[in-house]
This record gives sequence, structure tokens and C-alpha cells, in this order.
Amino acid sequence: MAGHHVVPFKTNLMTFIALVALTIITVLTAKFVNLGDWNLALAMVIATIKVICVLLWFMHLKYDGMVNRVIFISSFFFLALFFTMSFFDLYYR
Repeated sequence: MAGHHVVPFKTNLMTFIALVALTIITVLTAKFVNLGDWNLALAMVIATIKVICVLLWFMHLKYDGMVNRVIFISSFFFLALFFTMSFFDLYYR
């Protein structure tokens, strides 16, 4: 059985700096950039990039085996299934 992967402090620091920078970019674009209906899409793209950073480096999915990745990705499938079923339940009432 493999041991835990220890991420260097520099990697954690760079990830933290990237997350803070992306948060600042999100706030600045929300305040100063008017894209109309695309403001939400831009915010979601930036949030998705932040989620990927957290998942890969802070949650160590980059260094885990394929089983953990499959389990994590399948959770999104079941979440989408739950949302779809809830949508149809509310829409066709």
C-alpha cells in the first residue's frame, strides 16, 4: 500500500495565491465589467477553475489513484441525476 503524498509548501502556496488572485478577478469583473447576460457565465468559469485547483492540489486528487477519481466524477453524475429528477418533478406538477 502506498503512503501519503506530501505536497511541497511551495505548491500549496502557489495554489493559495492562484485562488486569491482568481477571487480578486471575480470581484473586479463583477464590479467593473458589464457583459450583460455573460457576467454569470464568466463568474462560473472562474469558479470552475478555482474548484479544479482545490480538487487537484488541496484535496490531492492529482496524486491519488484512478479509483478515487472515478468515485469523485461519478458523484457529479449522481448530482446531475438528482437535479434532473427534481427539475422534472417540479416542472410537471
